[in-house]
Amino acid sequence: MISLNRLTRTFASGSGDVRALDDVSLEVPAGEFVTVTGPSGCGKSTLLNLLGGLDRPTSGEIFVDRIPLHSAGERELTAYRRFTLGIVFQFFNLLPAMTVRENVELPLLLRGEPARSASPRVREMLALVGLSGREGHFPHQLSGGEMQRTAIARALAGSPRLLLADEPTGNLDSANAERVCETLAKIASQKIAVLVIVTHSEEVAALAPTRIHMLDGKIVKHISHNASGG
Repeated sequence: MISLNRLTRTFASGSGDVRALDDVSLEVPAGEFVTVTGPSGCGKSTLLNLLGGLDRPTSGEIFVDRIPLHSAGERELTAYRRFTLGIVFQFFNLLPAMTVRENVELPLLLRGEPARSASPRVREMLALVGLSGREGHFPHQLSGGEMQRTAIARALAGSPRLLLADEPTGNLDSANAERVCETLAKIASQKIAVLVIVTHSEEVAALAPTRIHMLDGKIVKHISHNASGG
């Protein structure tokens, strides 16, 4: 599903080039759940941006679902973000003037699906994240955890093959963070999508059977507890 081959991303700075990612290679099979940890500046966000098709590597190759993100054109990247990818952000990024239902429905409408056919999928995703009955609420009427679970439902509505989450509990109190963790674990157990979470939280990292730790742009630890022993 994900294949990184000697992936490097270099940024220019006043004191010389900085390697945010340094010769990273990695294989992630379909249905996998991976967490990525490491100190600030270790390359986690750069890796997430490359997987999201929001940036390009300086060298190396990156394939997601056989799509060559390192060489894809803008039209192909737009289609990738619209049909293959789902992203969950730390600060939810919900549209405040839209209801929960409308927020979750929006990506489906943007890719041309009629509202009538989108509605069953929206209800299914809200049930999955435990928000049935909250469809008509606006973001300001929700707790932080409910807003994040709405964002997760929105990211899943388009049936993505890859779900990226950037510090999904970083802006939540402990009770809401626990509920979001339960939701992510449920999604992972059902193998709805490849799930890659960047986090500083040990509690979140411990949810995943595959854990990657980064330092200075490199993967310095790769632990897998899969039955295959990968």
